[in-house]
Amino acid sequence: MTDTEYLDRAEALLVAIELACDRINELTDADIDNQRVGGMITITFANHSQIIVNLQKPLQEVWMAARAGGFHYRYDGQAWMDTKGQGEFFAHLSRYASEQSGQSLTFSS
Repeated sequence: MTDTEYLDRAEALLVAIELACDRINELTDADIDNQRVGGMITITFANHSQIIVNLQKPLQEVWMAARAGGFHYRYDGQAWMDTKGQGEFFAHLSRYASEQSGQSLTFSS
């Protein structure tokens, strides 16, 4: 993947996260806040826990830090997949956000 392709796909992922946060706030009482600075989004939950998603341009990866740990994702041509073969980015984000918020939250591309 070229650097331009990576940046296009990574930007689409960040926009999808922002839109999902807006949708979740409209449809639930989750009250999550998302703040984006450049290639990093910080999602803050009502209990003040956070999930941070940031771009790692030199590696063409996306990193996520949650209470459950730190995770690295690389685009495989169809989806952002965990570099250790543990699953897809949005499935993980949904799971960790649900755990941290205490309610079922769904993020998707």
